[in-house]
Amino acid sequence: MTKVTKPHEVKRDWIIVDAEGKKFGRILTEVATLLRGKHKPSFTPNVDCGDYVIIINASKAVFSGNKLDAKLYHRHSGYFGSTKSEKMGELFASNPVKLYKLAVRGMLPKTNLGKDMLKKLKVYAGSEHPHTAQVSSVQGK
Repeated sequence: MTKVTKPHEVKRDWIIVDAEGKKFGRILTEVATLLRGKHKPSFTPNVDCGDYVIIINASKAVFSGNKLDAKLYHRHSGYFGSTKSEKMGELFASNPVKLYKLAVRGMLPKTNLGKDMLKKLKVYAGSEHPHTAQVSSVQGK
């Protein structure tokens, strides 16, 4: 018989991922898996059973190829002619936190469940973070 996890049975941990010197995409796939809860044996697709994830040193990630110059991120307000485009390199230099959240959001479900999972992601450009009391394990050493 298959065990189905209920929302009140989920045990969440706080996991730190250090992005310094690691490839950007590899970090994101690892983080999306942790947020979704697929690394746990009690994974249930319709329940948010993932962990809280803290990414530190976000501004020190490494990119392969010429993604920083070629890849574009678009946004639109809903009005005619209001489409704005920004290169990945410019977004990474000005606001690396936003870049990480946009990239991870694309890997999560496009539902209210995915929005709740994204709220458990905390990204910091430097090595300092205010969640020292919650942290239980460190990954990426």
